[in-house]
Amino acid sequence: MERTLLIIKPDAVSRNLIGEIIARVEKARFKIKGMKMVRLKPAEARKFYAVHEGKPFLEELVDFMSSGPVVPVWLEKENAVADLRKLIGATDPKKADPGTVRHDLAVDMGKNSVHGSDSPENAKVEIQFFFPNSEGK
Repeated sequence: MERTLLIIKPDAVSRNLIGEIIARVEKARFKIKGMKMVRLKPAEARKFYAVHEGKPFLEELVDFMSSGPVVPVWLEKENAVADLRKLIGATDPKKADPGTVRHDLAVDMGKNSVHGSDSPENAKVEIQFFFPNSEGK
C-alpha cells in the first residue's frame, strides 16, 4: 500500500466543502488513516512549503495557508499518489479535467481547494509533518 497526503485548504473549508471532498476520496476507494483540522501558523506553513523557498508565490501561499483552518488527510491505497493527483486535477482549475476536485470546486489557481503530495517520497515527509506518530517514520 502506498501513502499520500491530501490537504483541504482554507478556501474549501470556509465554503463547507470538507464533506464533498472526503466523499470523493472515499468513492475513489482511498482508506483514511488520519484526519484532523488545524490552523497553521505562518512559520508552520513556510516550513511545510520549504521546497518553494525563493519562489515568487511563496509569500502568498504562506499567507493563504495560514488564513484559516485546513484539513490534512493521510490516505492509503495502491498507487495512492498518482490516483490522488488524478482525482484532484491540475493545479490550475482552468486546466483541470472535468470531474476533478479542482475543476469542480476550486475558485482559482491560488484558491484551488486542495493540496496533494507529488511523490511517494514527499508524501512520507508531508504525512510526518501533520501526523508525527504515523507508522513507518
